[in-house]
Amino acid sequence: MECPLIKQGFEQGSCQVFDFQVGRWQKACESTLKYKDGVPYRLINAIFLSRPEHYLSIYQSGCNLACKKCHSWHFTQNAVGEWMSPYDMAKEVEKYLSDYKITFVSREHATSWHAHELCIGCGSCVMYGKRSKRCPGIVDVDKIELSPQGWGPARNIVAFTGGDLACQPAFYAKSAELIKELNERVWVLFETNGYGLTPGNLDLFKESGIDSLWLDIKAFDEDTHRKLTSVSNSRILKLPAELKEKGFVFEVLSLYIPGWVETAQIAKIATELASVDAEIPFTILAFFPSYQMRDVPSPNMWQMLDAYNAAKDAGLRKIRLGNVHLFVNTREEYEILEKFVGRESL
Repeated sequence: MECPLIKQGFEQGSCQVFDFQVGRWQKACESTLKYKDGVPYRLINAIFLSRPEHYLSIYQSGCNLACKKCHSWHFTQNAVGEWMSPYDMAKEVEKYLSDYKITFVSREHATSWHAHELCIGCGSCVMYGKRSKRCPGIVDVDKIELSPQGWGPARNIVAFTGGDLACQPAFYAKSAELIKELNERVWVLFETNGYGLTPGNLDLFKESGIDSLWLDIKAFDEDTHRKLTSVSNSRILKLPAELKEKGFVFEVLSLYIPGWVETAQIAKIATELASVDAEIPFTILAFFPSYQMRDVPSPNMWQMLDAYNAAKDAGLRKIRLGNVHLFVNTREEYEILEKFVGRESL
């Protein structure tokens, strides 16, 4: 299969996955994507209501990048799962809408970032009959649902996550079209590394009904990005401006990786975002050791706080720190952090 990125004049991704059926490494689009009677199929590893995002997540096998830090490497870097078509995706969404009491949110809130404004996922209201002190108090208790990852609402959002094959957009476009036919109030979100989001692919995403994107900017520095992913980030850094121009709802995530992506790079990413729109939701996520970077530690609280302040100084107004449990070890530390950044940023 000829690489569609090369056909559009771009560099091919670092997209090799291990295919157990043939016993060797192959391109992700050869091992985790296929066509049958003109219908695209993807290998899907799992589908369930995820936390803390509070939406239906479709975890895909195979990816166009081989990130050294990938925490989902066991299915993104290996061809595993069940073959499913866009029609199967629509059936899964239909089942989701039937199985859960859906909490409807606006298209503008079709992000992971806005999930925390509804519910912190503690389950106190259900298990103990009273809301926690940090509860936003927005969702009715009868809409707090139990999923494999814990308590929370089930929002009217379906997200494609895990492996990213945006460079092969037909599967996602057809899935979005069928989901919108099922219920136009279901927002379709695409979690992405951005590498496959060429101008043409973005146009197809927009036309098919994809509403929102969660962009993972892995590094600002070109050399660092290549060391992490084996590809350039030159197009990725331009995406926020393109996404805004095309009318997508979107948010941005960056990992704080000690020794790799620290405050200086996060500040540059934040500056780039603020130049597009100071209201872009930005999550600074604490790294945890995984895959080929198991010897790299998680950041500490002061490193994360320094990165938060840098993003704030860059002009961004919506900043959240993620994976707090990795860098806050005591109640005292949590209270210190909350004092500096505010409860809404945790």
